[in-house]
Amino acid sequence: MVVIMRKDATARQVANLVSTVEGWGCSVHLVDQGEQYKVGVIGKEHPDIAARLTSLDGVDAALPGNHPFSLASREMQVRDTCIPLNGTAIGGDCLTVIAGPCSVESRSQMLEIAHAVAEAGATALRGGAFKPRTSPYSFQGLAEPGLELLAEAREATGLPVITEAMSADQVRLVANYADVVQIGTRNMQNFQLLHAAGEIGLPVLLKRGLMSTIDEWLLAAEYILSHQNWQVILCERGIRTFEPSTRNTTDINAVPVVKRLSHLPLIVDPSHSTGDWHYVSAVALAAVAAGADGVMVEVHTHPDQARSDGGQSLKPERFAELVRQLHQVAEAVGGRVPQSHAS
Repeated sequence: MVVIMRKDATARQVANLVSTVEGWGCSVHLVDQGEQYKVGVIGKEHPDIAARLTSLDGVDAALPGNHPFSLASREMQVRDTCIPLNGTAIGGDCLTVIAGPCSVESRSQMLEIAHAVAEAGATALRGGAFKPRTSPYSFQGLAEPGLELLAEAREATGLPVITEAMSADQVRLVANYADVVQIGTRNMQNFQLLHAAGEIGLPVLLKRGLMSTIDEWLLAAEYILSHQNWQVILCERGIRTFEPSTRNTTDINAVPVVKRLSHLPLIVDPSHSTGDWHYVSAVALAAVAAGADGVMVEVHTHPDQARSDGGQSLKPERFAELVRQLHQVAEAVGGRVPQSHAS
């Protein structure tokens, strides 16, 4: 249920609505839209709840939601959400380019790549300290020492850091070092992790599950939003289909669909969706042309020596060319502007 307050509603009337609805056993989520408030009412609804809500002073209308993900929906917030991030932003009119290695491997590797992507025009730095791998014998990441290296790379370049937490008890540790907590595809429906990420108060990058529908993806975002953490970034990273030519199938359709349904910023990860560096640039450009707010790309100075996913990583010079092309496409289709990282 979405409650629209009158433009002249007073603070006391808004507070009365909140206390009344909470007294019914529902939770309340306020969205200040400048001229007026919208209020999400979540929980067990009474049969006559719309009439009861509209009878309250200051209420203009009470509308049933058309989607189960009410907080993530355009019904709750019409304007695009824009998330400030260390001198840059994700969403709105900004073009976001997140880049870095799949895994943090060593100090020299991390600093070399961080400087390379910063020089090429990246707006944020990615790198995995904890690595969920299909095989238990594959490189699992450096854990906290890897987080320390990411923080050092941020200090050296000014790029905000995005890295993954794999479990609820890792969230606070990752938050001590990172600017954005990533939830990977395998954990999209790890509900305890979603709750923990919502409670931490940092921006959260939520990757789509490789077998998940768009509704399931947005409902996963709803878990984070339900903690009043509105800083959720959606990431399309390919879904599993019958086609074996690439690792996954990039769902370009999801970009305009999600942008129509939700106010949350959306980026695309062409590295994981294709699994092959030959296709990364083309899919990245297609994503921005379709309306994505940015891309997340894996970059490695020596991909043949990478401890994970070297075959999908761009070399720095190819990444620099991609950034130039992304800016051209973004300006052509939507007027998005590149954002400078903090210096």
